[in-house]
Amino acid sequence: MPHPTPQARLLRAAGFAARVHAGHRRKGAAGEPYVNHVLEVAATLAEHGAPEEVVIAGLLHDTVEDSGDDPEPITLDRLQAEFGAVVASLVAEVTDDKSLPKEARKALQIRHAINRSEGAKMLKLADKTSNLRAVVASRPAGWDHARCVEYVGWAGRVAAGLRGVNPGLEAAFDAAYRDAMAKLAAQV
Repeated sequence: MPHPTPQARLLRAAGFAARVHAGHRRKGAAGEPYVNHVLEVAATLAEHGAPEEVVIAGLLHDTVEDSGDDPEPITLDRLQAEFGAVVASLVAEVTDDKSLPKEARKALQIRHAINRSEGAKMLKLADKTSNLRAVVASRPAGWDHARCVEYVGWAGRVAAGLRGVNPGLEAAFDAAYRDAMAKLAAQV
């Protein structure tokens, strides 16, 4: 059997993510398909020269968290079997422990950001960049202005610990952060 090409591995991961997220929607008022988020994260990583395993992890980064209620939840063991130990490890690094309260999970993201691997830092930067863009493009249902401002500030605190691994990703995050703050300031 021939060794799969990088493109084949990426497309296999994209198809896997699309199946896992088939019924999921973003929280925003537009209700866009969730798979658009993981595609944006992976594209951002690829555009800024992230290694192949990091781009694949970008496609898969929410599969464990978001499949808990599915008939066959995705596990890190399954990701390792299908996509390798490096990808599974990266996904594990960026997956929140859903058994913890939301505020505890948010605090842990800030505290642990600086200790993440380079690949996980790149992935988190791309994820936060996508999330900031989404918050201002299509405000999540039930979020008032103050909650949006709080989210953007929190994302900035997480990103502070992710710096030093990829200047392009940092610049993309910074641009999304500035844009989000400017748009939110204009809404006051």
